[in-house]
Amino acid sequence: MPIIVNLDVMMAKRKISLNELSERVDLTLSNLSILKTGKAKAIRFTTLDAICKALDCQPGDILEFVNTEKETTNP
Repeated sequence: MPIIVNLDVMMAKRKISLNELSERVDLTLSNLSILKTGKAKAIRFTTLDAICKALDCQPGDILEFVNTEKETTNP
């Protein structure tokens, strides 16, 4: 998947545990863990908003797009 979730990086930068973030954003540990490990298929804007507020960051600090398509050049 070309969207990379860098939640673990931001959590480490802010020195916050999964348990503490879970309490701050009112999200279950299992759902937050799924997001943290990059296994989530979607995220609600309200959840992203709460995470960004709790970590004092921007959505782009958490989500990253990586283009996995190979570019082809025509001679």
